[in-house]
Amino acid sequence: MGKEIFTFDAIVVGSGITGGLAAKELCERGLKTLLLERGRPVEHVKDYPTATLNPWESPHRGNPTREELDRHAIQARHFSFREETKHFYADDIDNPYREINRYDWIRADVLGGRSLLWGRMSFRWSDLDFEANARDGMGPDWPIRYRDIAPWYEHVERFVGINGRAEGIPNLPDSLFQEPMPFNCLEEHLKDRIESTFPDRHFIHSRVANLTRPLPGRSACQYRNLCDRGCPFGAYFSTQSSTLPAALATGNLTVRTNALANQVVFDNDTQRAIGIEVIDTTSHATYVFKAPLLFLNASTLGTTHLLLNSRSPRFPNGMGNDHDQLGRHLMDHPRTATVSGTLDAYSDKYYYGRKPTGYFIPRFVNLKGQEKEYLRGYNCQGNTVRQRGRHEGIGSLLKQALTAPGPWQAGMRAYGECLPYADNRVTLDPDLKDKWGRPALAIDCRFRENEQKMSQDAMVTMQEMMEKAGLKDIQVNGSPSHPGNANHEMGTARMGNDPKTSVLDKWNRLHAVPNVIVTDGSCMTSSASVNPSLTYMALTARAVDHAVRELRKENR
Repeated sequence: MGKEIFTFDAIVVGSGITGGLAAKELCERGLKTLLLERGRPVEHVKDYPTATLNPWESPHRGNPTREELDRHAIQARHFSFREETKHFYADDIDNPYREINRYDWIRADVLGGRSLLWGRMSFRWSDLDFEANARDGMGPDWPIRYRDIAPWYEHVERFVGINGRAEGIPNLPDSLFQEPMPFNCLEEHLKDRIESTFPDRHFIHSRVANLTRPLPGRSACQYRNLCDRGCPFGAYFSTQSSTLPAALATGNLTVRTNALANQVVFDNDTQRAIGIEVIDTTSHATYVFKAPLLFLNASTLGTTHLLLNSRSPRFPNGMGNDHDQLGRHLMDHPRTATVSGTLDAYSDKYYYGRKPTGYFIPRFVNLKGQEKEYLRGYNCQGNTVRQRGRHEGIGSLLKQALTAPGPWQAGMRAYGECLPYADNRVTLDPDLKDKWGRPALAIDCRFRENEQKMSQDAMVTMQEMMEKAGLKDIQVNGSPSHPGNANHEMGTARMGNDPKTSVLDKWNRLHAVPNVIVTDGSCMTSSASVNPSLTYMALTARAVDHAVRELRKENR
């Protein structure tokens, strides 16, 4: 079948957190917008088949079958891959990649992408983060500062809905917050003990995109803590609950699922990109969709894969790759093992429901100068629960023991900053193909001495905080993460002022092809230590605003 051509004002590749937001922002500015998603359609509420199931209603009690584990061998490395969530994840057999070093590429393959699966932690960056590369020389300077993005954080936060509390911490700017989810008695205990013992540390509410107050079309959180199954109440921010309804309400959005972006089409005469070549994943037919504005939001590695595969006489090594920067500086947050402990107190207290969030301790090392043997820093995140009673006796005695609450337990782990190493990179593998005949990625990424020293220090520090807070039976559970497993992959098409050391300019445009805009994680120049999704969204809204204003100037 020959190629068919369709024309729009703008095209967005990828429907996750940034792709959905880009589509909303473009549609609300009056552009006829096409949203391309390689995965299958997922309709809000209707297509969350396990959202209300009780544990005993899952055929295998939450455990994937052996066949499912074989088809999702990479996805199953992540704790969130369960019988209740498996239908959202990519098939690793159809979508292979080569691991030169172990890399856990965790991927959704549905409309909405990982907006259906994310942890919803939402933090602003500060100039400590935007100035990091310039301060220690580990990479080119960011082309923006906090003042450039602060209005766009606010713009996004009003729509998303983030619960938390203003704290006035310089290196963790406050957002526009809904009321925080209250601390339970153990969290209050930890806050009092840690802050009084360590005056340089702040024990605060996690800042998460779960509503504590309804927004139009969305209900407040029901405290079920089943977020990764899909939220039928729309209480957490996702493409399905938030950006897609807003974009569709304009009448300007067209959604095409099962549409795999194969390459960006380049016009040598105009020296501009003119569209996206798409493979229909069910029929294998090929189409070209044309538009003057192209937003690439296919996730960090998905977008870079698309650009590397967009080869032409002008770009023999991939679009925008004139200086061999595309695919380099891949980052993810090194996540430590979990430190846990119990507290023999508050036996007369409990909590309401199952809160889908916990506490957060912002970065407190290397803030005013170089204090440690490593660069940058880490934050600590955790949860507290009241455990079940012990498994004792049989029959009615066992039932009684299981329904009686046990001791209080706290868990904590650290997320650290990964430096932007040029040799942490992805390339096209000439010998490995996916189901649709495209060359697969080869990923060569590892955490190095700086990240290892940071993680070791964090483990010692977390155990010390637990001890000082009076917890007992302190244990280390699990193991440090491999790159990719924190689901915070960043870099590979970073922003910068110099085209020789970066791929994108300060407006997220390809230096070489300015009508191609990239605002997912691939645009990041450094990683900070906090969860990055809110920053991706703010950059997206800012880039859309600038791109549309420039397009209208051209059309006058």
